[in-house]
Amino acid sequence: MFKPRKIDLTEHVLELIRRTSTDLPTDVVSALEQARKREKPESPAEQALVFILENIKLAKTNSMPVCQDTGTLIYHVYVPFGYSMQDITAQIQKATAKATELAYLRPNAVDSITGVNSGNNIGIGAPTIEFHPPPLSPPSTGGNKGGVHEWEDETLRIDLMLKGGGCENVGAQYSLPNSELKANRDLEGVKKVVLDAIYQAQGLGCAPGIIGVGIGGDRGTSMLLAKKQLFRKLDERSPIPELADAEEELLKKANTLKIGPMGFGGVTTVLGIQMGAMHRIPASYFVSVAYMCWADRRRSLFYRDGQVSFDE
Repeated sequence: MFKPRKIDLTEHVLELIRRTSTDLPTDVVSALEQARKREKPESPAEQALVFILENIKLAKTNSMPVCQDTGTLIYHVYVPFGYSMQDITAQIQKATAKATELAYLRPNAVDSITGVNSGNNIGIGAPTIEFHPPPLSPPSTGGNKGGVHEWEDETLRIDLMLKGGGCENVGAQYSLPNSELKANRDLEGVKKVVLDAIYQAQGLGCAPGIIGVGIGGDRGTSMLLAKKQLFRKLDERSPIPELADAEEELLKKANTLKIGPMGFGGVTTVLGIQMGAMHRIPASYFVSVAYMCWADRRRSLFYRDGQVSFDE
């Protein structure tokens, strides 16, 4: 009879939530500092970034949320063979409720039918938890035991993103071709709709933003792919050469739109653009754009051999 590995990560997930809510990743802070230097001194754009950076500093020092909207909690769990998904789910939910009690999170889970807030960020589909098994290794020469391949990675990893409502509301999805934008079913068409989405957002997404793009799939999987790109570091380029080039090109063009920090104009509208692609059926060509605000709250927890660590 199969017995799952026993592990209790509740307190560690609680710490993951605290870090995610109160301490932005170093690459995001560095990008915001560089953006401030690019803006005209004493301009509204530069002052907006000054206040943003001061807010980030105070949040970290006082272990308080970076933003009053602590957003939707999105967990991605990369789990080796042998761990119970039910146990990990229960531990994540317990940690999430505790983090809400400690005010690392604002109560944000509202019943869509009754309008009642659960008060602890736990509800139907809340928080979002997606599990991913590691890839299977090729079978050995002598075959695999019981028809099951060996797992390549024994590290259990939990990624967490806090996705604010303001930036979520300016996300977009396009179906190509788009005659209004003269966007065809190709990479050039993708670029046109991505720039349109950024322009339409204006300052409503709490710019400077980070843009995740999902190309292909269906309506649902396309947006999931777009949001998954937001877990990447800002300097992490796509492994697909054509998309890596498009990311660089779109970043430069987006920062000529003169929307700027919080919509005050200036030269920094976007901090990063990260793109992913998947297969689609011939009848559909969807492009999804997930907008993340400057409060790019993403963190990771790693567990292996009884040891827990966190990313920076």
